[in-house]
Amino acid sequence: MKPILLVVALILSSHVARAADGDSVDTMVRAVYDVISGPAGTRDWVRFRLLFADGARMIPVRMTPEGPAPALTTVEEYITRAGANFEKNAFYESEVARRVETFGSIAHVFSTYESRHAPGEKPFARGINSIQLVKAGKSWKVMTILWDSERDGNPLPAKYLSAQ
Repeated sequence: MKPILLVVALILSSHVARAADGDSVDTMVRAVYDVISGPAGTRDWVRFRLLFADGARMIPVRMTPEGPAPALTTVEEYITRAGANFEKNAFYESEVARRVETFGSIAHVFSTYESRHAPGEKPFARGINSIQLVKAGKSWKVMTILWDSERDGNPLPAKYLSAQ
């Protein structure tokens, strides 16, 4: 009986420890980076889902033969696609700089990121996550993450490499 109680206590405490994710725009953005980053293996997809509002979208800009194009995905589609990659590969994404605009119950965060295969390594990718959040009740939720990566012809402007 004691092992069962211990497991239940651990599960409940993990949700309590993360209850602060939606307390502010800052804690929400940090939570997004935290949950997708880590060594190869399964991410905390329960926590990830809780970060998003109903109907949220994740939209990477992909290069096509015709040029850049948005690729709309649901949170579940992102979990399926990225989860398969994360199972096999370490992935660490960190924020380099941030610009925030808020009004009432909405916020827009322009978050410059670097992606690595291991902490401390040289980044293999950089770009900007454009994160739209909405305050639903007492908690901030992600409504959209639209991102584009640095590439030939699309360098990161210096103004987005430092905090405002």
